Order: sequence, then C-alpha cells, then structure tokens
Amino acid sequence: MSDSQFQIGDKVTAIYKTGKYIGEITDIRPNAILVRMLAVAKHPMQGDLHNPKQIDVGFFHQRRALAFREQANVPVNMVKPYDGDIPDYKESLREAVEKMKEDLDGGDSEWKEKSLEMIRGLEEDYFK
Repeated sequence: MSDSQFQIGDKVTAIYKTGKYIGEITDIRPNAILVRMLAVAKHPMQGDLHNPKQIDVGFFHQRRALAFREQANVPVNMVKPYDGDIPDYKESLREAVEKMKEDLDGGDSEWKEKSLEMIRGLEEDYFK
C-alpha cells in the first residue's frame, strides 16, 4: 500500500522509534503520516537508540510508550494497514511491558539490569 492509498481515519500499525503502536491516521503529510495512538503493540526499548543494548553511553534513556491518543509523525514506510480489533490502551500497555520484561529474561548483562530498572520506574508511573 503506498502512502497515497492511506486515508484519514484508516486504522494502522505504526513503528515510532523502537515502539510499535495501533492507531488511526489523522493527517497525511509529504514525508510522514500523523497517527493518533490507540494501543501499544510493542513497548520501546530502553537506553540509547543509537547504541542499542549498550550501557556505556552518555545517557541511558528511560523510554516511555506514547500516551493514549498522543499523535506522532511516523515515516510513511513505518505505517501499515491494520484491520483487527483495537485493544484497550491500558491493557495493551500492560501486555507490552510484560512482554518486554519476558524478552529481557535470560542471560545476565548490565544493559538488561538497567533496562529492568527503567521499566520498573515506568510501571510505577503507568499503573499507579
């Protein structure tokens, strides 16, 4: 599907930074599609996007998922049609966080431990 086939109101998946979301198109721009986020399919990775899975970086970022109904300009090639049911945002966020924690299990690394520390902080904020 080319970007000209997308229409405002279409339901899509959108990859933004390292997170994946389900949302709806609210605007089509020359180099991006504005997407309103309605659910989280994959929580963003923690740490430095330019040095993935490394801890010796200038600043180890705590990466939040985009909020319910938050809009983001997503590159056209990162947007795909979505035709399923849209899950509840809070429940999808909880599942995405749990999946990320499961994916971090196994192995022992400073990056994994720092990521889990960041996620615990996010959980306190997300689910208080």
